[in-house]
Amino acid sequence: MAGRINDDDVKAVRDAVPIDAVVSEYLQLRSAGGGNLKGLCPFHDEKSPSFQVSPSKGLYYCFGCQEGGDTLDFVMKLDHLSFSEAVERLAAQAGITLRYEEGGYNPGRQQGEKIRLVEAHRAAARYYTEQLDGPEAEIGRKFLAERGFDQAAAEHFGVGYSPAGWDHLVRFLRGKGFTDKKLILSGLAQDGRRGPIDRFRGRLMWPIRDITGEVIGFGARKLREDDNGPKYLNTPETPLYRKSQVLYGIDLAKKDIAKGSRAVVVEGYTDVMACHLAGVTTAIATCGTSFGGEHIKILRRLLMDNSGAEVVFTFDGDAAGQKAALRAFEDDQKFAAETSIAITPGGMDPCELRLAEGDEAVRSLIDSRTPLFAFALRSIVSGYHLASEEGQVAALNAGVPVVARIKDRSLRDRYATRLGGMVGLTSPAEEEAVRRRVHALARSYERGAPEPALSGAASGPGRGPQGGRGRQAEAQRPAAPRGPRLDLRSPAHRVERELLKLALQRPDLVAPVFDAYGADEFTAAPYATVREAIAEAGGTTAADAGFLTRAREAAPDDTVRSLITELAVEPLLTRKEPDDFYAGTQLAAVRLAAVDRRIGQIQGSMRRCEAGGDMSAYASLQEELWVLEQYRQDLRNRGAAAL
Repeated sequence: MAGRINDDDVKAVRDAVPIDAVVSEYLQLRSAGGGNLKGLCPFHDEKSPSFQVSPSKGLYYCFGCQEGGDTLDFVMKLDHLSFSEAVERLAAQAGITLRYEEGGYNPGRQQGEKIRLVEAHRAAARYYTEQLDGPEAEIGRKFLAERGFDQAAAEHFGVGYSPAGWDHLVRFLRGKGFTDKKLILSGLAQDGRRGPIDRFRGRLMWPIRDITGEVIGFGARKLREDDNGPKYLNTPETPLYRKSQVLYGIDLAKKDIAKGSRAVVVEGYTDVMACHLAGVTTAIATCGTSFGGEHIKILRRLLMDNSGAEVVFTFDGDAAGQKAALRAFEDDQKFAAETSIAITPGGMDPCELRLAEGDEAVRSLIDSRTPLFAFALRSIVSGYHLASEEGQVAALNAGVPVVARIKDRSLRDRYATRLGGMVGLTSPAEEEAVRRRVHALARSYERGAPEPALSGAASGPGRGPQGGRGRQAEAQRPAAPRGPRLDLRSPAHRVERELLKLALQRPDLVAPVFDAYGADEFTAAPYATVREAIAEAGGTTAADAGFLTRAREAAPDDTVRSLITELAVEPLLTRKEPDDFYAGTQLAAVRLAAVDRRIGQIQGSMRRCEAGGDMSAYASLQEELWVLEQYRQDLRNRGAAAL
């Protein structure tokens, strides 16, 4: 078995890799104030950012789904890695050599499975790019040149060549220490009669990278007539590669997508290359599958769902391209961004367009885009015989559900009028009738009525934003561990919560007074448990760089650990920079509330003693009551100075 990673090395990895740098590889972050950053949560669907990152504390927390933790937790949860795999991945990024206990350091044996698969793909990508320079790859270089891609373009996108032999890559990777089992599992090799053979042979190779830039698969293009395989052959589903969750070119495009709030979706690897080289550096493509829900999640996290963002789909102008465009329209309302379509002229794809007319033609194609709603309406209405009343009614019946799905009411009104004009209903009375039908159907959708699929698109009820499919999928999804109860945010607990936030975020302001507070001074049981975890971490007086980590590790369960993370990330209630006065106010308020509770308890005990005739106990309680009442008055008059 693999040895345990040295604790000092784990700490070094945590300290070396800033959490905001890691999270920014997956989603766009913007300032949330107070030194924190915010973005759309990668762990659940949301319309407005509730996911916050605190670079100074090395923590993240989502106030929507209660997922939270440190850098390692983020990588583990999002990439489905074990603890050791997450440490190894971040250590490799930071250039830290890990030490393993119980047997020493042996990376070939002890590194996690997914890390080894990533390394195998990384080595394969280098091997393929080197092969592109060889004599056998002349056919591949010719293929690229004929499509307007020179050597520099091939290098920029990491394009390579897989030799035509049976096991060239297998023998190469074996020499790098990879086992046959790992090569089969990675999808780089497949079973042959006498052992593993290369999956890709005699083909042009595109490395497919995840959003962080790691190679997780390949797309391979057939070059020879005697190759009986498909035109494009992709990596099969593996622990690394899920085609429904991959967008080719996302590693190169993500920064410009976030910066310009626009993404351009094309259909193939060469189209992505052509767009980028033409200056459309936000182009991406799916990998052997249609654009779907998982792809939308990736883009939404980069676009931040702001209303000025845009997603442009490009499709060929033929029937298949129009059908693909209608499928894309099915998911339109899952974006807050505007969605548009750019139909290439003459059935050319962006690669062919660039080759025929140059870079400017590709840029003009994107600039001449049409709103997807308008395209969908035209496509639907054009399928009916509008010269007859029957055809007009049928076209109207097909178009009304499309317009009713538009979220923006003013835009919905305009498209309702446009629909009436398309089918030949142009009088004011007819236009008003169309608008009434549209708004009535829109209200039924808002109440949860299922929405029909578009003609020519994937069928099934509830495809719209209010339809049943999304809720059904949500109901079938395993329930995530929930964080603290919402009543912890009630006014009754507000001061306790604020004091714990200070203890975790600014321990210097509440030490050493806070450390004298007992868990019984916190009325909410989860808050009392957090107080105990802080004490186990050494208290605020001993707070250092590892204080938050120790407090989270001292939590008795995941719920309390999540609460500690939440409190460490949640902004303080003050709009100003917290100072000694603010901290003292919270300290005094919590103590005053505790004193009030104790006074109430004593008064109740005194009444019971008086009723039972126990005057000795009554006198003792009366003395304690007098002391507490004096202390309470002092707290009210002097605040933190009385502590």
